[in-house]
Amino acid sequence: MLTYDVVDVFTDRAYAGNPLAVVHGGAELTTGQMQAIAAEFGLSETAFPLPPTAAADYRLRIFTPGRELPFAGHPSVGAAWVLARAGLIGTGDVVQECGAGLLPVQVTEHGAQVTGGAPEVGPALDGGLLAAAVGLSADDVDPAVPAGVAGAGVPYAFLAVRPGAVARAVPDGAAIRAVSEGLVGLTVVSFDRDAYAAHVRMFAPDVGVPEDPATGSAAVALGVFLVDRGVLAADGQTGFAVAQGAEIGRPSQLGVLVHADAGAAVRTSVWGTVSAVARGELVALPPV
Repeated sequence: MLTYDVVDVFTDRAYAGNPLAVVHGGAELTTGQMQAIAAEFGLSETAFPLPPTAAADYRLRIFTPGRELPFAGHPSVGAAWVLARAGLIGTGDVVQECGAGLLPVQVTEHGAQVTGGAPEVGPALDGGLLAAAVGLSADDVDPAVPAGVAGAGVPYAFLAVRPGAVARAVPDGAAIRAVSEGLVGLTVVSFDRDAYAAHVRMFAPDVGVPEDPATGSAAVALGVFLVDRGVLAADGQTGFAVAQGAEIGRPSQLGVLVHADAGAAVRTSVWGTVSAVARGELVALPPV
């Protein structure tokens, strides 16, 4: 039997934020079994902490209901907090091994901060097409922030819109798949430059997540995108807050730090708090 924890990430209370299942003792599970367990939980992600194969404190495999991801923010934050609470790793600075490499994690009593993967900026995209995929018009698009692709571990399509438009988005799964092919999903964002605050929704039907309550990997990628578009400082460190999930009844708060040099992001991290919800055991495993 394998034990598991369910926690809510990027929230200071249970039954908000983004729920995560952390399954322990799964070193002998196959990839197919892990995928089946993730589909059984049906959460945005299920994480499997494993013994490391490199110079790290632990290895983490992350599955959505539809596929494995090399990196994701809320599983990284939540799993590190769960492992530290169980005494399996220490608090403070640790290293997580995952598909995106060896990532620094700082664990506290209340949550964790994880550094994203290597920043990358992809091609520009047609903002009108992205807007149509979520039921918005071309007038909703922020003309000062051209749409495009960015990532920090995994890539996303980003559509910047005017204030108020994020809440009005109505996703069309087939259209989103078409405009975000080869990417994790489509992130719609409105950014307040005075308050350094982003209102975000993220849609990823291709990986089995129609709408995510809180997306740490999209948050660090958003930092990369905003530096590239000239919204955030071209040099030095900038922090901003992300609000996500309220539209689906899971309000979440994420903090992001971006380090930039000569107009390009060189390192990003996301942090948040974690709340325990449940603990149990799997009494049956999927067939091999």
